[in-house]
Amino acid sequence: MSAVTLIARDEVRLMRRNRVAVIACALLVLLTFVAVASSWAHKRGIEDLRARHQHEAEQAFDAQPDRHPHRMVHYGTFIFRQLSALAAFDPGVDAFTGNSMFLEGHRQNTANFGDVNQSSLLVRFGQLTPAFVLQTVAPLLLIFLGYGVIARETERGTLRVLMMQGATRREIVRGKLRALGTVALLVALPAILGLVALAGTSGAAILPLAAIVLGYAAWLLLWVTVIVLVSALVSRSRDALLALVAIWAVSVVLLPRVAPDVASAAIPLQNRLQTEVAIARDLRRLGDAHNPNDPHFAAFKRSVLKRHGVTRVEDLPVNYKGLLGMEGERITSALFDRYSGESYAAQGSQNAVVGAVSVISPAIALRSLSMAAAGTDFAAHRGFLEQAETYRYALVQQLNRLQADAVTYANDTASDADADRRKRIAAGNWETMPDFTYRAPDGATLAARALPGLIVVAGWLALARVLLAFATRRLGERR
Repeated sequence: MSAVTLIARDEVRLMRRNRVAVIACALLVLLTFVAVASSWAHKRGIEDLRARHQHEAEQAFDAQPDRHPHRMVHYGTFIFRQLSALAAFDPGVDAFTGNSMFLEGHRQNTANFGDVNQSSLLVRFGQLTPAFVLQTVAPLLLIFLGYGVIARETERGTLRVLMMQGATRREIVRGKLRALGTVALLVALPAILGLVALAGTSGAAILPLAAIVLGYAAWLLLWVTVIVLVSALVSRSRDALLALVAIWAVSVVLLPRVAPDVASAAIPLQNRLQTEVAIARDLRRLGDAHNPNDPHFAAFKRSVLKRHGVTRVEDLPVNYKGLLGMEGERITSALFDRYSGESYAAQGSQNAVVGAVSVISPAIALRSLSMAAAGTDFAAHRGFLEQAETYRYALVQQLNRLQADAVTYANDTASDADADRRKRIAAGNWETMPDFTYRAPDGATLAARALPGLIVVAGWLALARVLLAFATRRLGERR
């Protein structure tokens, strides 16, 4: 048996004799299983609720009686986003953004009904998920198990004894790494098994699943390396423990909390009220479809009359009010898209600032990797909003086209007692409207989004191994 194996086995045996360590490991494994089960149940509940409400919303829209098409524009409908297969592992921003949206004409709403908005404020402190356990709790357990792997040998004077018996510095360090790495593997195994179970048989989840496994493996190996490195650099176990806990507190807890505040202060983002006020101001400048003397819509009217070769809107082969609705929706939607683009750009810049902090906090890179691979990051949320807006615009314009083609201008402007009945069109038209179908990004896209975070974590691991190699050369020189 090699010296590395003997040293690793002896270290594991020492950990097993520590009842506190054994109990802590058992509790962490139990916590991971609980996190997997609760996250799976929560995701399953959201999926069942989404499917039921989506079905009810589609039925309610299709079951509307004979109506004027513009009434259906304002009636609107709800849409829901289907969660990814790995969302239970890391819910990401979904708890704050929500997965449903109300669509209507002349307005661009945002997603709503997030868990934070309709649950206890304790949700803001973070959900118990497998990702949270591996990101935050597992490194702390490894610290308390391994802070003295080498410092303890230095304190007791047994390090020189090992070296006198023929064990080299490298073999001692490799043995300690193997022992602590074995514990890290056992700690991560329940979460990995839960991740595979959550992914199920979805072929699209293979690449994102591999990215998550590689990312968290590199994360735990990074902590194993850092623990051994710090333990090799100090002379006392107590100093190693204090230093490691400080590193954990700053890199895992403090910086990930401070970085978003720094990004928000550096790149201000308009809130919903400010955006709506700005949009209303710009809409007044663009034109008022209800004002016949408005320059933009007066010019639009002239162009429509010229295109059809008539001099009055009453002589048009289509309902001018429907065309007016289409033009109004076009310019308002273009304005909505401009403000949305500005908001997305600002949020992207904020995320870039937060990502830059990963240079000193790999925990941020890991979280970015985890959310990206799970399909619960900002990019996935933005994709949902953009698909929803594309669907909303197409639906509203289709209803406006029905007004232009199926309702005559004479009936639309009439005010007699029977005019309301004549303005309505058959209810069967609502059933021809396409239903919303969310197109989730494929596995290759999710894995590509996770790649930058994986590179950062792997880079930190490589740096830690280099530093450990230098520390190993000086091991045993202190008295």
